[in-house]
Amino acid sequence: MIFVTVGSTDFDALVAKMDELAAHLDDEVVMQTGLGKYRPKHCRSFRFAPSLNSYYDQAQIVVAHGGLGTIVEALERQKKLICVVNPATYDRHQEHLLSTFASQNYLLWCKDLERLAEAIQQARTTALSRYQPPECHIHEVIRDHLVRAMS
Repeated sequence: MIFVTVGSTDFDALVAKMDELAAHLDDEVVMQTGLGKYRPKHCRSFRFAPSLNSYYDQAQIVVAHGGLGTIVEALERQKKLICVVNPATYDRHQEHLLSTFASQNYLLWCKDLERLAEAIQQARTTALSRYQPPECHIHEVIRDHLVRAMS
């Protein structure tokens, strides 16, 4: 199964392109369409769900916008991930995120929706690196701050 998610925004261009491709794929395609207006005709879709866990778990490939939460959710489940920048993001931060994750071979960055079919084919055969989240030390920073504040 290919699971497509656009998060809590709208990304009709991605949804419409995947719907077009779904008509010609052997895979089942399921899409989370968020606030978008486009309604897929060639696959199952829904706007929002209480949890996307079951969709991630069933997916062989995840196609998504470049949101950090979505990226981490898919990569922590070791899913093959294809990301596309949502041009509606206000500061183009998704480009920086995708550049960083793609350079470490964690995901495939599809920079042009017209090449999404190629990215899906590439995902089927490409070995991506296993995601290793960076160590978190925020608890130590908070503790040190509190100790200094109480002194």
